[in-house]
Amino acid sequence: MSSRRGDRTPTFTEQARRRQIIECTIDLISTQGYPATSLSAIAEAAGLSKAAILYHFSSKDNLTKATFAYVLEQFRAFVTERVLVASDPRAAVVAYVRAMVGYQQANRRHVRVITEMLLDDGGGTRLKEPGGHDTGGRWEELATLLTTGQKTGDFREFDAQVMALAIGGAIDGVVAHWLSHPELDLDAAADELETFTLNAVERRTRRRR
Repeated sequence: MSSRRGDRTPTFTEQARRRQIIECTIDLISTQGYPATSLSAIAEAAGLSKAAILYHFSSKDNLTKATFAYVLEQFRAFVTERVLVASDPRAAVVAYVRAMVGYQQANRRHVRVITEMLLDDGGGTRLKEPGGHDTGGRWEELATLLTTGQKTGDFREFDAQVMALAIGGAIDGVVAHWLSHPELDLDAAADELETFTLNAVERRTRRRR
């Protein structure tokens, strides 16, 4: 987290205060949008002065960057934890798909923050930076899982990067629709995404006539 106090390790109290400020920032960005989230509003929500916010984060830009990094760290840790306990490459890919959907289902505020931070302010339909949707090198993690499955013979031959992007795009599309249409059964959608992914990557044996 960026601070005006140099590179020294923050105290436990300072870490707790920064966490409080970040959580307030998440609440405001997820409900009011990034442009409407001011330092004054964050300070009011946290019960602090604007100067206290600037003591820990020297600007709104530094605070929102730290908030974005925090959200991505939580997201990545959730997915990685579930992938690591998988018994084989197939189970790991299934765990990845399930965790990607499950985390976003349980943390709608975090999804809103990611969306607000990645999309422009002109209607929220264009990425601020090309490739900016690839949060935290996400496709690379999935591509590694797919490549491992190819080496073990569980998966067929394909371009792991392209396949990872395709699977990631399918997940993003379903979650984006759910955000706008919360009546969508996201659990059932996760079942379909799992089937879609396995059908795309697993080896197939031709049926004998």
